[in-house]
Amino acid sequence: MDMESTAAAIGVSVPVLRFLLCFIATIPTGFFHQFVPGGATGKHLYAAVTGLVLSYLSFGFSSNLHFLVPMLVGYVSMVVYRKRCGVITFVLAFGYLIGCHVYYMSGDAWKEGGIDATGALMVLTLKVISCAINYNDGLLKEEDLRESQKKNRLLKLPSLIEYMGYCLCCASHFAGPVYEMKDYLDWTEGKGIWSKSEKGSPSPFGATIRALVQAGFCMGLYLYLVPHYPLSKFTDPVYKEWGFWKRLSYQYMAGLTARWKYYFIWSISEAAIIISGLGFSGWTDSSPPKARWDHAKNVDILGLEFARSAVEIPLVWNIQVSTWLRHYVYDRLVPKGKKAGFFQLLATQTVSAVWHGLYPGYIIFFVQSALMIAGSRAIYRWQQSVPPNLGLLKKLFMLVNFAYTVLVLSYSCVGFMVLSLHETLTSYGSVYYIGTIIPVVLILLGNVIKTKPARSKARKEQ
Repeated sequence: MDMESTAAAIGVSVPVLRFLLCFIATIPTGFFHQFVPGGATGKHLYAAVTGLVLSYLSFGFSSNLHFLVPMLVGYVSMVVYRKRCGVITFVLAFGYLIGCHVYYMSGDAWKEGGIDATGALMVLTLKVISCAINYNDGLLKEEDLRESQKKNRLLKLPSLIEYMGYCLCCASHFAGPVYEMKDYLDWTEGKGIWSKSEKGSPSPFGATIRALVQAGFCMGLYLYLVPHYPLSKFTDPVYKEWGFWKRLSYQYMAGLTARWKYYFIWSISEAAIIISGLGFSGWTDSSPPKARWDHAKNVDILGLEFARSAVEIPLVWNIQVSTWLRHYVYDRLVPKGKKAGFFQLLATQTVSAVWHGLYPGYIIFFVQSALMIAGSRAIYRWQQSVPPNLGLLKKLFMLVNFAYTVLVLSYSCVGFMVLSLHETLTSYGSVYYIGTIIPVVLILLGNVIKTKPARSKARKEQ
């Protein structure tokens, strides 16, 4: 195959084409995992070797050296100092990831259509951190743990081959989704929900085909839209001549266009995880029962595009990373016996920003997202205070929350796309910082206009 002519024909660079071929290869590679001989050990070895080989073919030999650093940091900390291995791994693995982001300037490469190993390193970083924290949690008393901690904690140290298979399993190595060591071990050994049952073994083929069809549709739509809504337009003199509403609508369309690229990537990942069996998450209660594949799901396209409030966005976008952030950052910052507040939300979004890279656009976007969610919560509290007999007013609040979410998300995500401070502030300023001002005003009003749920008032009257 002539890589250069093929890459030119589809409008991508050679490194991106090489990545896409290796990325798609994770689907058949994941499928053959179930046929590997040698029991669990053979499967762990297969997961590790295929991950290393596909990484080498996609990014080159240096990528595997980068992957070994956080892997060694995590495993050595678990062996040497279990009591603090979670914190040690969090700090050192994140520090190494940040260093790679800075050295490779990965955000600029992605923005210009390039590719490097830092995307896979981002996924690996979350894996090694969660493994170390869960091993740390294995020392704690069960009554002091949350449900997620009880489910995922590790009572004994994983073997080195188990650890390598977990870290490098090719089905999620390139773009996620992130999963837990406990789930990986159960899947490999045929335990837990993966054990034989009277319901039989779930067939992954229908769900895999659905994910592939979705991937094809998303890529087709992205390729159609991207020439019409380039990011370069934000610094084009023509953009500055447009009126307010046209600039605002362009921000929405630019964000919508960019999202289809992520939908494509996550749909391919979903197909690879499903066909391997790791994406299985249990059976529905319907008759007959149907297999669920929630472990593979990283995005709910309709759920995001028609989100009724900003609070729903982490539940439908980059789902597994959002779950990771909730379990390993957000929940752990809440003092025992107290409720989470804006500090926990802002700290979690800051960690997410740093995980993506030290670009002003990322940091501004995730601070914006914290404001966006807090403002949406204020609208929701007012909505909940509306008495049941004023149904039309309640629906009006729901419509306002939906419109608010579309507006602020479209505005905020420009920073995530353009990355530079100048371009971010220029695009925000072109619409008079409306997506920052409205959330701040709503947060302030929410602190002034105190409300109680309408149900509580009804109970008091009774």
